[in-house]
Amino acid sequence: MFAIVLAVVSAFGGGLVATQLADDRPAAAPTVVTRDPAPNLDRSSVGAVADKVLPSVVDISTGEAEGSGVIMTADGQVVTNNHVVEGARQLTVTFSTGKTAPATVVGTDPAGDIAVIKVQGVSGLTPAKFGDSDALRVGDTVLAVGSPLGLQGSVTAGIVSALHRTISGEQGGKSIADAIQTDAAINPGNSGGALVNLNGEVVGINTAIATAGQNSNGNIGVGFAISANRARSSADQLAKGGKVSHPYLGVQLTDGTNGALIGGVVAGGPADKAGLKTGDTVTKFGSSTITDATSLINAVQAAKAGDQVPVTIDRNGSTQSITVTLGETP
Repeated sequence: MFAIVLAVVSAFGGGLVATQLADDRPAAAPTVVTRDPAPNLDRSSVGAVADKVLPSVVDISTGEAEGSGVIMTADGQVVTNNHVVEGARQLTVTFSTGKTAPATVVGTDPAGDIAVIKVQGVSGLTPAKFGDSDALRVGDTVLAVGSPLGLQGSVTAGIVSALHRTISGEQGGKSIADAIQTDAAINPGNSGGALVNLNGEVVGINTAIATAGQNSNGNIGVGFAISANRARSSADQLAKGGKVSHPYLGVQLTDGTNGALIGGVVAGGPADKAGLKTGDTVTKFGSSTITDATSLINAVQAAKAGDQVPVTIDRNGSTQSITVTLGETP
């Protein structure tokens, strides 16, 4: 299995946090949002797209590590990854013009790896336009914009390689569902930067890359971005001083035969209270057909804490329906 690293670069050349990928194997002022997929254009035209996006992407330095961010509002609200700013004692933002300014953390969502910071003493910035990430198609051309390896204002091009991936942290770390996979080169330092379509709209927030092993942290053509719809929703809540809610089922999962196999149930959790048991295979969650563990994780994270969801299971060869009330991620 490939290793997955969060795409933030240490000022001292290390400091990457390892996670594992769960895919098909076990394991503010408003911005304009469009609802149509961007056209696939000739690669020779991407220069105009880069010109449009670069003023809205910033470099973020903590003194110990470096990442990227996307401008949300003209007065300095910036969305980035939580792991870019986590534990930072100071933040310095560098704009595409070369101007620098200090920033403070407004709010963080560690479970979703999203954070919002506020740059001090600025105005008249160029907010990014956010597109509808649900309109993305496999094969769409996308650009990754950020500061890989500290090289500010870098742009790489590729395609959407896959949709609805799930990245799960090692040792029980929280999963990030509905991620976008791309072969646009993403490297350490790209974390928090923009994945954009050819309309110049942000469709994802770059967050992680696959590597060939523990001794290799460079790009191998497999990168991941948090979908823009998910990232923007979280960022809007954080910008208002709120907390991002994450639904919780309380099970351990592996791929089963035609569904998600429950390998363990958290005592006292929502699944336990509803009567789900170890060995059950979930085949439907609400209106979503469940084919494997990843599809169930995506379906749960698309719901809300407090939702009452009908769940279809196969238990010892018998089909049953159980209603689960989702909890809040602890």
